[in-house]
Amino acid sequence: MSCVLITGGAGYIGSHAVYAFLDAGHDVVVIDDLSTGVRANLPANVPFYEGSVADRALVARIVEERRPSGVLHFAGSVVVPESVVNPAKYYRNNTSASLELADVLLANGVRHIVFSSTAAVYGIPERIPVTETAPLQPINPYGWSKLFVERLLTDMAAAHSLSVGILRYFNVAGADPKGRIGQSTPQATHLIKVACQVAAGERDGMSVFGTDYATPDGTCVRDYIHVTDLARAHVAVYEHMHSSNESVLFNCGNGRGYSVLEVIRAVEKASGRPLAHKLDARRAGDPPALIADPSALLSALSWRAEYDLDAMVRTALAWERGAHRAQPPA
Repeated sequence: MSCVLITGGAGYIGSHAVYAFLDAGHDVVVIDDLSTGVRANLPANVPFYEGSVADRALVARIVEERRPSGVLHFAGSVVVPESVVNPAKYYRNNTSASLELADVLLANGVRHIVFSSTAAVYGIPERIPVTETAPLQPINPYGWSKLFVERLLTDMAAAHSLSVGILRYFNVAGADPKGRIGQSTPQATHLIKVACQVAAGERDGMSVFGTDYATPDGTCVRDYIHVTDLARAHVAVYEHMHSSNESVLFNCGNGRGYSVLEVIRAVEKASGRPLAHKLDARRAGDPPALIADPSALLSALSWRAEYDLDAMVRTALAWERGAHRAQPPA
């Protein structure tokens, strides 16, 4: 099987992708600057380079030494409220760094790039569920920073013999069902992660940001996908691109929305205890609802999501209750 370079591979989604590609028989090499990633998330035998994807000399050296046939690009900043108050960080870490990475990869003969994009490129959708042809109108710098990368990769693919996979994630949750890894990101802001931390006694409580949205219970509605399902989707997409040389664009979600309060109730059910939470004002940059139409992905590939919301909560809670204090994975 081929060697795959995974940027941001010590992060939450990236580390699950590392295991998914290893499980599928691929060789893997990782680059991560460890600003949010955790080295212990990776098996000890996976070649690891600490540094930035914007470091052209480092990326060129990795390609020369490891000869990857393709790249999964996860590295970047992902906190929407932070992007509103510090937009320069997001355009630097997401857009500018991705341009440097893609330019070096192209110059060194790498012809397959799968990019970790986001449903934030849709902004506040005109229709729910959202298809890949929906208008692209981000409402925060995070979404714009990712959309600019989509554009530059699409343009590079048109100008050169490059196949690009753009995967627009909806909300990612859960942990490896085998207990090998989970979400170890410091100060994580993902709803299910935070709620499970409260249930496990790692936080005193949590806030519900906004209760006056035009949704059934007034709180934001999101489409959640288990991180293991998402990692497997990357394997399916990458192998399809590698065999066909096609460029693809897919939503990655389940096609079902859950409100913040519904998620809290699911965590209460799994934990057997009420969750301390307070109702708070809206956060900047949050759309009322984001639900995927994943039919393009489902029709193009044999991939199917295997885990529902209860499984996402169950695996995330198991991780918070002690799996993340175990020894680093071997």
